[in-house]
Amino acid sequence: MNRQFLLNIALLLTLNLLVKPFYIFGIDRTVQNIVGTESYGLYFTFFNLALLLQIVHDFGIQNFNNRAISQHRQLIGKYFPNLLLLKMVLSWVYLALALGVAALLGYPLQVWPLLGWVLIVQVLSSFVLFLRSNISGLGFYRTDSLLSALDRFLLIGIAGLLLLFPNWVGVFQIEWLVYSQAASMGITLLVAFWVLRRHLPKIRLRWKTPLALWFLRNSMPFALVILLMTLYTRMDAVMLERMLPDGKHEAGVYASAYRLLDASNMIGYLFATLLLPMFARLLKTKESIRPLVETSFQLIMAGAWTLSLATFSFREEIAFWLYHDATPYWGEVLGFLMLSFVAVSGSYVFGTLLTANGKLGSLNRLFLVGIAMNATLNFLLIPPYKAWGATVATLATQTLIWIAQMVLAHRMLKALPTGKALLRQVLFAISVGVLFFITARDVHFSWQARFLIGLLGSGLLALAYRLIEPKKALAEFRKEKAFPEN
Repeated sequence: MNRQFLLNIALLLTLNLLVKPFYIFGIDRTVQNIVGTESYGLYFTFFNLALLLQIVHDFGIQNFNNRAISQHRQLIGKYFPNLLLLKMVLSWVYLALALGVAALLGYPLQVWPLLGWVLIVQVLSSFVLFLRSNISGLGFYRTDSLLSALDRFLLIGIAGLLLLFPNWVGVFQIEWLVYSQAASMGITLLVAFWVLRRHLPKIRLRWKTPLALWFLRNSMPFALVILLMTLYTRMDAVMLERMLPDGKHEAGVYASAYRLLDASNMIGYLFATLLLPMFARLLKTKESIRPLVETSFQLIMAGAWTLSLATFSFREEIAFWLYHDATPYWGEVLGFLMLSFVAVSGSYVFGTLLTANGKLGSLNRLFLVGIAMNATLNFLLIPPYKAWGATVATLATQTLIWIAQMVLAHRMLKALPTGKALLRQVLFAISVGVLFFITARDVHFSWQARFLIGLLGSGLLALAYRLIEPKKALAEFRKEKAFPEN
């Protein structure tokens, strides 16, 4: 399983590092600079509101299905048509609920079309993820990797054309970004269904209430995990926009920093999507999970410490480089928010392992504590400190969740990396911190050159501390001559 993980994470990272950063910094950032901080702040608020309610149309089905199909692949013929029909029903409930919440929050009717399209994009995205959960559950990890980058590749093409030719189509509007997202996600949905259709028996959609209720009962623990996790990670933007007189502007500042965190989280999310079916398969077959835990943890944390400390050290320079309206305050929000990437990355490994184990009670209780902590800190810190206060709340909450997940993984599965591996992580983090402390204060080169020197030095340190082991990876690759997909 280590070999499959290394091969597929290499493919995933290559595809997504080529496509998604280009979208985030080439398209999404450009859109914010063109439409303005307030307009983008409203879109960002709607996006987070849609995510907060996504539990209604997902209801844990994606993770439940991924785990179930990974362990019992013969069930796909029974599960797929019934879960597909259930998701269709839940999607209509989601749309009605989201619009009702928007009405209760007092959003004027003139912004409802934007909200409506944001919600449609989330529904399409949920169906794509459901199809991909079947594909990866069947063991077609490479195919799933290709699909993971397809929607952003299409989005770059569609939105890029609208941005490049303003003389033909006019000045870019924030609504155009959402229209482009809907088109790219719709095409990806059709492609994913075409790929999966070859591995399905004849599809017959028949509503069966007892079976639908059985699915809902069994996916409910996974639904609660998603709901609670989304609440403590996405409530910040909505609270900022609602609590402050200049809430749209502060939400836009927070969004400018969150964009880089989202770009970095792309790596962690790729790890999680690949690890979930692999962990589930290992737990089902009673094989040791420690090698996969240690390998994935070392790799993801090498990147997490490097990116977070690099961004923190050059926070003002990066903010001014990316955004027309940036001030030193934007840099402070960016720097402290990116420190939370370390904790988020650790959670992608241990949270995914606990989810694959299926015993989610302890995990859900932990997330309840996270929500209470995050909400309390936001209420205390947002009024005086605005977006920076929300950033501190996020950093504190994510760190607590990460540490607690490691404790749970040790108690339930004895799955912590060895003491030597953890010591190497600590020494690596200290060394990278010292390296960027020095490079950030050197005035002999441009900040871009010093930033790249720091990244290169961090890569060499990762090799020195054996967080990245090319020889070991190559040896694993050579063992697999044909490398079948499943």
